Amino acid sequence: MDLFLSTFLKIFFLMTPFFVLTMFLTMTQDATVKQRKALAIKVTISVIVVSFTLLFFGKHIFSVFGITLDAFRIGAGALLFLTAIDLVRGKEHESNVDDKEISQLAVVPLSMPMIIGPGTTGILLVMGATLDDTSSFITGTMALLTAVLVIGLMLYTASFIEEFVGKEALSVVSKITGLILAALSAQIVFTGIKNFLGL
Repeated sequence: MDLFLSTFLKIFFLMTPFFVLTMFLTMTQDATVKQRKALAIKVTISVIVVSFTLLFFGKHIFSVFGITLDAFRIGAGALLFLTAIDLVRGKEHESNVDDKEISQLAVVPLSMPMIIGPGTTGILLVMGATLDDTSSFITGTMALLTAVLVIGLMLYTASFIEEFVGKEALSVVSKITGLILAALSAQIVFTGIKNFLGL
């Protein structure tokens, strides 16, 4: 249970749900509630496919390129820290969404790179390489699926959340998420360095 909860929380915050929700609302401000719900379902399915592909083929990617796990931890932690800085500073991804149909936003940019960015990609690859036994792999897989479904539910109920909470509050929570990600990225880098040096 502890492994499930810790893995769930780690993945959930890595996917920057509140930032994604804010961007989702901004990009679909002219869409109807029905269109938003349909888009949320497509985004959820897309994220499940991409994230599980990264998780299942993580070990193979390491073996093909000869990358050590600790080296990847350090690299992924550094990329995650850059994501955290963007969240705290309130930097938004640029996207010409006015020229696109609402349904075309599902994969790019909402699924990638907003939900599954460089940091999330790195952590999923690390997870795929470290979940050795069947029990931990099932727990990690269920935690990942739960995190994606919770984010999908947030997007599905985006219109309600917007009315209840407000965009300003979501922006504040997004910055807090950035601070948590900064600490998490530092811990990942420290773990990689400690293991590499054999401390």
